[in-house]
Amino acid sequence: MPSAKILNEKQAYVASLKEKIAASCAGVVVSYKGITVENDTKLRKELREAGVEYMVVKNTMLRLAFKGTEMEALLDTFKGDTAIAFSNEDPIVAARVLNDFAEKDKSKQFAIKGGYVDGEVLSVDKIKELAKLPDLKGMLSMFAGALTGTLSGLAVAMQAYVDKQENGEAA
Repeated sequence: MPSAKILNEKQAYVASLKEKIAASCAGVVVSYKGITVENDTKLRKELREAGVEYMVVKNTMLRLAFKGTEMEALLDTFKGDTAIAFSNEDPIVAARVLNDFAEKDKSKQFAIKGGYVDGEVLSVDKIKELAKLPDLKGMLSMFAGALTGTLSGLAVAMQAYVDKQENGEAA
C-alpha cells in the first residue's frame, strides 16, 4: 500500500487531469507505440505550436480521471501505450495533427484510439472524419463566401425587380 504522501500526490494528479478534461473542448487518445524519439519531439513541437497539450499518462490515472464523466465510454481505450492530447480552443486541431502524423508514420504502430469533442465520445472513424474538416479560419472564410454569394444574388434579384418596374412604367 502506498504511503499517504504518494497517495496524496496521485490524487492531486488525477484531480489536475480532471480539470484538464473539463476545461478542454476536445481530446484525442492515441497509442504511441513504435514512435522514435526524433518523431516524438517533432510531434510534440507541432502540437504545442497548435495550442494542444499532449502527454503520456498511465492508464490507471486516465481511468480514474474519466470515471464518472460523460466520456466514461473512453475507459476501454486506456490499454497499452497511451497518450492523450487536449485542445482548449479548437476542437479539430488535435485530431488533424495526430491523424496526419498517424498517416505518415512508416511503422504503422502509432494509432488513434478514440476521443471526444464537447463531451461526446467519438470513434476512431469519427476522429478521422473530424481531422479532414477545415480549421476555424477555413470555415469562417467558407461562411463569408457563402454569405457574400447570397447577398450578391439578392442584390441582382432586387435590381431585376427595379428594372422590370421601370420598364413597365415606361410602356
